[in-house]
Amino acid sequence: MADSINYQLARFVASYGAVSQIPPSSCPEVSFVGRSNVGKSSIMNKLFGRKGLVKVSSTPGKTSNVNFFEADGVHFVDLPGYGFAQRSKAERGRWARLIGDFFESERSFNLVVSLVDIRHDPSALDHQMIEFLQEGEFPFVVALTKADKLSRNQQAKQAAAIKRQLTVPAEDIIVTSSQSGLGIDELKRRIEAACL
Repeated sequence: MADSINYQLARFVASYGAVSQIPPSSCPEVSFVGRSNVGKSSIMNKLFGRKGLVKVSSTPGKTSNVNFFEADGVHFVDLPGYGFAQRSKAERGRWARLIGDFFESERSFNLVVSLVDIRHDPSALDHQMIEFLQEGEFPFVVALTKADKLSRNQQAKQAAAIKRQLTVPAEDIIVTSSQSGLGIDELKRRIEAACL
């Protein structure tokens, strides 16, 4: 098997509203999870080198299904964003179940990319997500998004603060920007190491 993934080959596979609809894993999988407005779609598009493959919504919290993309024999899973307050309680509950059911199902969890906005301290939901991944012993990295909004100095400070708050090893935290491409190569390396 090749030691790199041709991300240019990325294509949309399918969207599922319930975990029971998702076919069993047939290849390595990388799942992306994070708050609704953390910039998940933008990071995935940057990874694929494509502008609009993963729909970037003007309304945060628009992804309410589990969306599968495929590139070079690897599945990339876009999970619904959590914690968007303007959704009804029932809808938020459905999302929580969708994400919970997904992680409890028998899948090929090669890597989970947990996205956290570098500009803010991790939210209670970010903490819960990371603790859930740690307790379940899922292989994961934390991608700090929107780093282009901060100076180099602020980036380093915030990354160190977030690392302490989340108790995640420094090597598992990647500072990224979908604007400048910062950290994207490192993210690709981690994905390839986990999948190939």
